Amino acid sequence: MTLLKSIQNIRLTDYEYTLPEEKIAKFPLEIRDESKLLQYNKQGITHHGFKDLPQILPEDCMMVFNNTKVIPARLIFQRATGAKIEIFLLKPIYPSAVINEVMINTQSVTWECMIGNLKKWKAQEQLRGIVEIHGEQVELTAKLTDRDKRWVQLEWKGNLIPFVSLVEASGEVPLPPYLNRKATPDDKPRYQTVYSKKEGAVAAPTAGLHFTENVLEQLRRKGIKEEYLTLHVSAGTFQPIKSEMITEHNMHSEQVVVSLESIVNIAKQKQKIVAVGTTSMRTLESLYWYGVKLLKDTSCEFLIEKLFPYGETKDLPTKQESFEAILKYMQKYNLREITGSTEIFIMPGYDFKVCDGLVTNFHQPSSTLVLLIAAFTEGNWRKIYDEALSQDYRFLSYGDSNIYWRD
Repeated sequence: MTLLKSIQNIRLTDYEYTLPEEKIAKFPLEIRDESKLLQYNKQGITHHGFKDLPQILPEDCMMVFNNTKVIPARLIFQRATGAKIEIFLLKPIYPSAVINEVMINTQSVTWECMIGNLKKWKAQEQLRGIVEIHGEQVELTAKLTDRDKRWVQLEWKGNLIPFVSLVEASGEVPLPPYLNRKATPDDKPRYQTVYSKKEGAVAAPTAGLHFTENVLEQLRRKGIKEEYLTLHVSAGTFQPIKSEMITEHNMHSEQVVVSLESIVNIAKQKQKIVAVGTTSMRTLESLYWYGVKLLKDTSCEFLIEKLFPYGETKDLPTKQESFEAILKYMQKYNLREITGSTEIFIMPGYDFKVCDGLVTNFHQPSSTLVLLIAAFTEGNWRKIYDEALSQDYRFLSYGDSNIYWRD
């Protein structure tokens, strides 16, 4: 049986578990690194505090972080009738599909959005709001340019103000829906990693929420290497799997940006590579498969379809060979960074090519992320989650952390 055929037999019911409401962390801890840390390897499970991470990690390993920055992606407008229209930014359409370029635009942008109260938004109706930035009042208008595609054009005038400043000033933090509460002022800094840099995510890479400057400094003192890449987390990360046959799930696409320097350093790394978060892992593994594509077609675009890795199983290159193919491509076109998209769907049966360790949180039942954990722990996810529940670990975005090793 081929790998592609074998994953057709994966069923959703095998990845369900009961998550009591009281186990969901509705609010973050006051101090980030006070969270618990569960460690799993082939010797078993051990319990720690997150502050112990520098002692747990081997000196010669490399940690790879996702430096995306959450934007307050939920914008609220009010019609003259008083009805509120909620616009949730999903992905940019104009003037570019590249998030980093759109965020610095200073006149007009168009985004695909989720829209609350869409039926009350009349054709050709412009919604208006006032945003105050550094004491200056800026009028922001919203126009529905394609109702079926839910494309919204946002325009403003005022002294070369970038779109990111408008969003920061007027938007609300897009908390995960399972928290079942409104965002508070404390969420704005807390639902963000301390190393966030590149604006564009609508959800935080939550494994990184545990890191403090103190923990990062201890890692550096130990000589642990660190690299940064960007995957702009999309709202699709919360999309539940609804089909019993897993492979029919409509996997979301997310934009990735990686520098030449990071690819050079990751390619050279001989010892363990530890992904901080499932987003970093998905990016690293996607880079490998992009290299595979380039070795066959040097003009191919950086797009990794959700099941592409399961059809490519023979005569595959090493990690170094794959990354060198990317480097050659970047050097040929004098690129300092590459931008692409990935839909990669990591599930049991996947053969990991780059990552040896994973720092992550505890994830929702029957989710794509539980499937990823099941793949990385070679089917031992349920034992790990049962142990965490019995030991009163806090679950989901604001919950506790864990670290998994492949050997």
